Amino acid sequence: MVRFSRRSFLHTVALLAAGTAVSLPVNAFGLHRKLRVTLVGTGVRGISFWGRRLVEQYPDQLEFVGLSDINPGRLQYGKEYMKVDCPTFVSFKEMLSTTKPDLVIVCTTDSSHHELIIQGLAAGCDVLTEKPLTTDEIKAQAILDAERQYGKNLIVGFNYRWSPYMTKIKELIMNGEIGEITSVDFNWYLNVHHGASYFRRWHGLMAKGGSLWIHKATHHFDLLNWWLDSEPEEVFAYGALEHYGKNGPFRGTSCRSCSYKKECDYYWDITGDSHAMKLYVANEAHDGYIRDGCVYRNEIDIYDKMSAQIKYANGVIANYSLTTYSPFEGWRIAFNGQKGRIEAWLDIPWMKNDSLDQESLHAAEMQQAENIDVIHEPVVLYKNWKDYQIIQVASERAGHGGGDRRLHDKLFKQSDAPDPYGHAAGLRDGVMSILIGVAARRSIEQSNPVKIASLTDLKPKVKRG
Repeated sequence: MVRFSRRSFLHTVALLAAGTAVSLPVNAFGLHRKLRVTLVGTGVRGISFWGRRLVEQYPDQLEFVGLSDINPGRLQYGKEYMKVDCPTFVSFKEMLSTTKPDLVIVCTTDSSHHELIIQGLAAGCDVLTEKPLTTDEIKAQAILDAERQYGKNLIVGFNYRWSPYMTKIKELIMNGEIGEITSVDFNWYLNVHHGASYFRRWHGLMAKGGSLWIHKATHHFDLLNWWLDSEPEEVFAYGALEHYGKNGPFRGTSCRSCSYKKECDYYWDITGDSHAMKLYVANEAHDGYIRDGCVYRNEIDIYDKMSAQIKYANGVIANYSLTTYSPFEGWRIAFNGQKGRIEAWLDIPWMKNDSLDQESLHAAEMQQAENIDVIHEPVVLYKNWKDYQIIQVASERAGHGGGDRRLHDKLFKQSDAPDPYGHAAGLRDGVMSILIGVAARRSIEQSNPVKIASLTDLKPKVKRG
C-alpha cells in the first residue's frame, strides 16, 4: 500500500474533488510511476473525452492498462480509436483483478454507475465517474457508504464550473456585487437537434438514465449549488411527456429502417456519421443497442418538459425549467440580490444576431479539438440606484464553454495553483446535484414538495461543504 503524508493526502483530495483524477500529477498519489488507469464503458464520451484525449494530452502522467464494456465489438473499436495497447475485458471484475489499476473511470449507462463505483472502491481503487453520479437516492446512499467503508476517493466529472463565463458569474457573486442573493430564475433550452438526441438513446428510459432531471440537469443543479454556495433543502416540481414518445404522429424502431423518413422532422441519417456507424451500428448484434432509435418510441417514459422550484438552506429560492424541443440551444439566468441583479445567457440567437445554425452549434459544443473558437459574451450587472454595466467575458464554443479543457489542463499544468472560486467538486457535490433531480421526480409523482434530508443521510448545509 502506498502511504504519504497528511498534507499530501489533503492536497490529493482537493485535486481529486476538482472533477477528475486522471489529470492529477503523479506525485499527488505518492507514486513514482505513471498512473494506471482503466475505463469501463466505451461509448462515445468514454473513448473520446476520458479516453483518446487523455492518451494524446497526458502520455507522461498516465497509461491505460485495461478497457471494459459488455459489448465486445464496441470494446474493440474503442481500443482502436483511443490508440492504446492494453487488454480488453467484457468482465469488469476480471479487469479489476487482472490489471490492478490506481484509477477506474466509469462511463457506462447512468443506472449502472453505482455497481461499478462500489466494486472499484472495494478493489482499492480511486474511481472517477461521469456525471451524473447515479440515478436515485438508494444508489446514492450505497455509494456514500462504500466510500466511507473502503477509504478510497470517488470523483464526479463536473466540467461546466471550469468555463470562464461560469467563473465570471461566480466571481461577481462572491465579491458581493449585488449583495445577498434572494432568488434565481434559470432556464435551459435544448434545441431540436440536441434535445431529440436524448430521446433516440437509452436516456429516454427512466430505468436507464433516471430522466433528464438527473442525466442533464445535474450539470445545472451543480452550477446553482456552486454559484449560491449553499445546499438544496426542498424541491417542488412539475413535469410531463407531451412531445416525444407516444405523442408522435408515427413511430418506428430506428431512423434507418423507418418508413416515414420524408415526413418526420426528427429523421437523422446516422449513415452520414462514420464514427457512430463504426462504434454503434456495426456492433448492434452484440447487445441490441440502437443509437438512432425513434424519438416517438412507445417505451420512452421520461419527461420532456420540466419545471422546479428549489429552496436552499440559506433561504434562496430558485426557479428552474428545462425545455427539450426548443428552436434554439442556449440558457439564461438571473440572480436577484439585496443590492442589484445579475443577468447572463449563452447562445440566445436574438441577443446577438448569431448566424451559426443550430445543428452546427451542437456539433461545435461537443468538439474536443484544441483549435478553439474564442468569442466574447456579455454578463449584465445591475446595481440598485445605478446604471447597469455590461461585462464582456472571453468564452469558447468547444467543450462545455472551455470547461472540459480547463478541467484537465489546469490540474496537469498548474496543479498547485490556488482555487479561489472553489471549482473543486467532491462526492457531496455530486450527491447534492442529483438529489435535486430525484426530489423533483418524487414531487411530480406525489404532487408534494420533497425534503432533501429525507432522501439520504446527508443533511443540507447553509454553506456548501
